[in-house]
Amino acid sequence: MRTAYSVETVRAAERDLMARLPEGALMQRAAAGLAAACADLLGRVYGSRVVLLVGSGDNGGDALYAGARLARRGAGVTAVLLSPERAHAGGLGALRRAGGVVAGAGGAEELIGRADLVVDGIVGIGGKGGLRAEAVPLAEAAARGRAAVVAVDLPSGVDVDTGEVRGAAVRADLTVTFGTHKPGLLVDPAREYAGSVRLVDIGLELPAEAELEALQHADVAALLPMPVSESDKYRRGVVGIAAGSARYPGAAVLAVAGALRGGAGAVRYVGPAGDAVIARFPETLVSDQGPRRAGRVQAWVVGPGAGDDAGTVAEVLAADVPVLVDADGLRLADAGAVRGRGAPTLMTPHAGEAAALLGVAREEVEGARLAAVRELAGRYGATVLLKGSTTLVAGAGGGPVRVNPTGTPWLATAGSGDVLSGLAGSLLAAGLSAVDAGSVAAYLHGLAGRYAADGAPVGAHDVAGAIGGAWRDVCG
Repeated sequence: MRTAYSVETVRAAERDLMARLPEGALMQRAAAGLAAACADLLGRVYGSRVVLLVGSGDNGGDALYAGARLARRGAGVTAVLLSPERAHAGGLGALRRAGGVVAGAGGAEELIGRADLVVDGIVGIGGKGGLRAEAVPLAEAAARGRAAVVAVDLPSGVDVDTGEVRGAAVRADLTVTFGTHKPGLLVDPAREYAGSVRLVDIGLELPAEAELEALQHADVAALLPMPVSESDKYRRGVVGIAAGSARYPGAAVLAVAGALRGGAGAVRYVGPAGDAVIARFPETLVSDQGPRRAGRVQAWVVGPGAGDDAGTVAEVLAADVPVLVDADGLRLADAGAVRGRGAPTLMTPHAGEAAALLGVAREEVEGARLAAVRELAGRYGATVLLKGSTTLVAGAGGGPVRVNPTGTPWLATAGSGDVLSGLAGSLLAAGLSAVDAGSVAAYLHGLAGRYAADGAPVGAHDVAGAIGGAWRDVCG
């Protein structure tokens, strides 16, 4: 599992490690990893032109020491000092001894334009807000130029703990981060600025509980429900789908499609789209008697395409089993009823729906996704899956937020969220916790979107059809 830790936690771990190491050893570890990553990106170091954008403090020191290593291998290295009086003295001396040169910010844009590689060492993990005015032209020149851009620990100008970008920031092709991932490297919008991320192990000892977690194939495989010899359809779980309306029958079909591929033994459908569901999936158990009379289920999914059917939403919320609330259900659900539930609740809004629930503008949610998902989980006492460019899952009781690494922009298509809801609901019925069901479903859904699209536009029904392939890939 990939984990990310806050600045405060990283700083504490660095202090503990530095107390046991010779002075400067930790920075040399970081600089060695940074220089190796830069060399890999360049391919041929000898004769290459490297520009270091150097701020004050240790972040600039990492860049300077890495630049010295590249200079000793024959690169032409120029350090642009944004605060010459506060540049890291040891790193600056090492660069000069290796044959590197120093320049002021005056002619930096021309240097950047001729460079093969630009190293962003402007601001470290302690920075807040966007770039300062004097650094903005340098970031813009790097964005215009042909050089690859490598960020030291994180792109300057992004918020390391929240993933927010409150002003101008450096856009990197590669971010070399030290000791552990940071939340801003995994959560949009900051993640978009980081490019590829390379983790350099510098020996930090970190707490067991992280700020963020990102599942990998092995983690998902360990959580997926697998039938055993004594399994039958009821032991494997039955998921109820209360979705669709006369206006939106397709939402019911797509939610059922996702549920049938999620590992539960059976799917019960309740709603006005029964004929459409049966025509597409004859294995579905269909009822028109409402959720209470539908028969035994281990979890419910309610809301996709529900229109204004508040009664069905209330009836499902009153059930003593896990419930997933999506789409129209989020608008129709009574907040007190959600908070008062004894069984787990999983809410799955996109940014617009989350904004409506929080009473803020959509832009606020999109700009501060981590804060939004935590706020919703705390306010509703529910696990919340916030869909989007980086899907986040926050547990009702706090703890690490899960971030999904498999998403693709091709999933931004009508009905894709209905498939995700059915898939997650099926995993709930099969016995996964709300956090695990949400994060495993997002992982499989993202993989299925990638496989179904294969570089071309894709429909939600194609995504549902590719879930089996994603499942086999994860477990293979």
